[in-house]
Amino acid sequence: MTSFSSYSFRTTDLDGLPLGRDTWIMDESYIAEWEDIWLKSIGGDENASPFEVGYITPVSIDAVTAAGAEIRWYPNTHDRFHVVKTFLPREAFVAAAVAQAYESRFSVFVKGDWLRKLHLRSNSIFAMVDAVDMTEAITSGSISHEKVIALRQALDEIAALHPSISFISFADSVLLKTNWTAGMVDTDVKYTYVPERLLLLFQELQTLYRSTLGLEIYGVFAQGSNEYYDDPLLHISEARNHISLNSLGLPFAQISLIEDAARRAIREGDHPRMEIYMDSDLFHSLQFQDYERKDGWPSAPYKPKMTSSPGSYHYAMCADLLSCLKQA
Repeated sequence: MTSFSSYSFRTTDLDGLPLGRDTWIMDESYIAEWEDIWLKSIGGDENASPFEVGYITPVSIDAVTAAGAEIRWYPNTHDRFHVVKTFLPREAFVAAAVAQAYESRFSVFVKGDWLRKLHLRSNSIFAMVDAVDMTEAITSGSISHEKVIALRQALDEIAALHPSISFISFADSVLLKTNWTAGMVDTDVKYTYVPERLLLLFQELQTLYRSTLGLEIYGVFAQGSNEYYDDPLLHISEARNHISLNSLGLPFAQISLIEDAARRAIREGDHPRMEIYMDSDLFHSLQFQDYERKDGWPSAPYKPKMTSSPGSYHYAMCADLLSCLKQA
């Protein structure tokens, strides 16, 4: 671990970092400049500002394991509260220090390649949309071949209007996926996260399912990192008989877990049927007009994979939720 020259700094390894506290991640290339400016500031140089050195990536640490640290990354807290659960590998950690008499937040210095990948990679939002009471509709004979063909054709038309979203339909379900980036200074990659657009698309699909099948729908939503971070929305083989969603990671796993938890909660009377079931990290990233309204929204627990943190989902009728949001 990198050693700092002055007793003014408290240092620690990865295992000693405080959990659940505001922490700043920085590229290791700034270590020497960061230390030098801090020492000048501590020595009374009024022109030395440690907070102008380099660029910070705000995080908090949920847990430290043998492989590294489970972290919550905050790519945007300026106009939305956007949290992404991700992982800092132990081999990417370089050093951690804090000017203990002047600052409470540790600065964690990491490998530049890992930090660039964090900011420049594509992440994903997923939504699984399903028809309500499809089994009963099929049994009663109200679903005809003509209706399902009309649904498929209409989905083609809607998908053509949303080229940044992939539509995978099977049976009465549609899996939606869209990618977003966090962006990084001094690059052409910008922050492109606008999850509210998927809720507006859900309303379009509501109208479509009602007009073609006469059925209501519900949707399960989640967002986060995706291990296919340099790939397009979909992969279609040259023979056109293999389609890959290019999806591997927490959000894709979350949608089935949330749906299972919601079905169980509805059966047990914990909450009524709703149209939207959304992972709490995605829900809290929405741009509400009134933050108190967001904080009081009903939720229920579920156990996510790939993280030690407990999970929860929020449930809502789509129109009610959209009426509380800033215009997308």
